[in-house]
Amino acid sequence: MQKDFENIDPYHLSESIFKLIGKDWMLIASGGKNNFNMMTASWGTCGILWNKPIAVIFVRPQRYTYDFLEKNDHFSLNFFDMSYRETLNLLGTQSGRDIDKMAIEELHADELESGTVYFQQARMVMECKKIYYDDIKPEFFTDPSIHNMYPAKDYHRMYIGELKSCWERKQVQ
Repeated sequence: MQKDFENIDPYHLSESIFKLIGKDWMLIASGGKNNFNMMTASWGTCGILWNKPIAVIFVRPQRYTYDFLEKNDHFSLNFFDMSYRETLNLLGTQSGRDIDKMAIEELHADELESGTVYFQQARMVMECKKIYYDDIKPEFFTDPSIHNMYPAKDYHRMYIGELKSCWERKQVQ
């Protein structure tokens, strides 16, 4: 990882995970530096499961990033400051099948030790190793209003990743 980042204990995150994911958004990335895709997401969570710190992400099967998550054992969650909001919006509304996301000038990809791509401009990066996945099953919704989130019946796949490392941009003194 670059010298601009420091490894932090996920138990000591200085920011609310609810804010990071739900308000600031995250950029999910999978693949290596020469062949990857990424997508903006505002659904997910972090916590403890099976005595491990984990992150849970949700990706619909028609998303191009889904293919990369299926083929790779690792993924990264990248969090940016608000100056990247327009870029994150683009990455959440355009498919990597239609535009070359690897060529977006505002972002510079690099690789973590696992070979997983991350972005040098991120303020925080979480490196995750897939340990479980499952498909959302509508027959288990106990709140009928959730069906409204799926008019095309394109239910998300849930990926659980063990947090292998967490990196935060060093503060300029």
